[in-house]
Amino acid sequence: MNDPDAVPPSLTALSTYLLSRVGKAARTALGERLAERGLRLWHMAVLAALADFGPHAQRDLAARLRIDPSDLAKAVDQLATAGQVERSRDPADRRRVSVTITPAGRAALAELDGEARQVQDALLAPLDPAERAQLHALLGRVFDALPQ
Repeated sequence: MNDPDAVPPSLTALSTYLLSRVGKAARTALGERLAERGLRLWHMAVLAALADFGPHAQRDLAARLRIDPSDLAKAVDQLATAGQVERSRDPADRRRVSVTITPAGRAALAELDGEARQVQDALLAPLDPAERAQLHALLGRVFDALPQ
């Protein structure tokens, strides 16, 4: 008897299909963990970009993260309310808003990174450490070749 939940082999033969399904599972699991804290992946992305690259004009941060500027503004508002980022007006151009991570934001990012690593460990449990490193290296090569 056919398994009604079986995925068609013609799909699982496509690496793009497998990447899509694994990516969706990873994003869902991480999203659920972040939601327990009242956050979304965008919040973590904003904190990570500010921690890694330093203060940004809000408009530039939206472009870097490929987030709609209005969605980014909402995320920054929420992070500012939580004391995790600070916004300031550029004295040379009052329309320009600069965003900076705070010490509280760095602490929150460290906690979120721990959550993300737990999700990653659960998702990649079928792989040994060498396979995980190989997968990471291969995905990095594919990622680096994506159009910017």
